[in-house]
Amino acid sequence: MKHLLCTLLVAGALAAAQAHAACTYPVAPGKFPDGTQASLDEMKAAKASVVQYNADMDTYLTCIKSEFDSKVATQPDATSEQKAEMARVQLQKHNAAVDEVTQVTERFNEQLRAYKAKTAAAKGK
Repeated sequence: MKHLLCTLLVAGALAAAQAHAACTYPVAPGKFPDGTQASLDEMKAAKASVVQYNADMDTYLTCIKSEFDSKVATQPDATSEQKAEMARVQLQKHNAAVDEVTQVTERFNEQLRAYKAKTAAAKGK
């Protein structure tokens, strides 16, 4: 009976640890193809990587919001300073993620504009 109880406690602890696992920060896409030389397929693949990255980042932002809400809910006796610090950390994580998404999207858009200019020039010939 003790063995069964210990096994259940360990399994419960592992399940709880997984439920409160840290949010996974998505990896940004690497270098995008040069829009002045890229093919349509390369640009489509780059776009797909940006779309997937944005979706992954949305999942991350939802996760850190949920973590924050849980942390606040489990600490009802926290002082206003402690709550302010938790909120500051949450905002810092959120803003850093949004800044990175913006930078990645702008890098892709630069290459997309170059690609569109190249294809427009080719059509004009």
